[in-house]
Amino acid sequence: MDKINELIETLNLENHLTIEEMPDLDLYMDQIIQIFESKFSSSKRDEDEKILTKTMINNYAKGKLFFPIKNKKYSKEHLILISLIYQMKGALSIKDIKVALNKVNEKITEDDFNIDNLYNSYLYLSEQNRGRFVEDIQESANEVSRQVSLLEDKDSNYLEQLLLVASLVNMSNYYRRAAEKIIDEIGNKKETT
Repeated sequence: MDKINELIETLNLENHLTIEEMPDLDLYMDQIIQIFESKFSSSKRDEDEKILTKTMINNYAKGKLFFPIKNKKYSKEHLILISLIYQMKGALSIKDIKVALNKVNEKITEDDFNIDNLYNSYLYLSEQNRGRFVEDIQESANEVSRQVSLLEDKDSNYLEQLLLVASLVNMSNYYRRAAEKIIDEIGNKKETT
């Protein structure tokens, strides 16, 4: 695939909401949505796609993915949790996200937990993952090209695209399944305590 570097550039992999971009004051739902729309609009697949909606936030609240809000306002802690939910929802079910975040929510409300430090660690790891991903996708594209050259077919460009898609989805499934197993462990620990 000749255009793999162009593809990587269009992914906006460095696009994360940082602690510095989060206001220290409580916000209304519309303000939260506006922050997410402005930050992640370049990640949209098409113009009609919604990054975050009132319905999504209400569903997260009803599903208890984050601790209750006060006076219809969301704190910085809520914003961090919504950002984590936004990142996880592409691969995990709402049920799994709830299990993953349940103890963090408890720690915030009961222990005065500093979620900023946890979120900064997540951002650091995301940056490290981005570097590994770029190297891995370039290596995968090269391997796909080698495999397609063995096929000696006139539709080699299409076959490269198809095999790369299948390979990337395969890797995505491995990562998702590993995350689900870890969530199962988190859920089992909660049931036994």
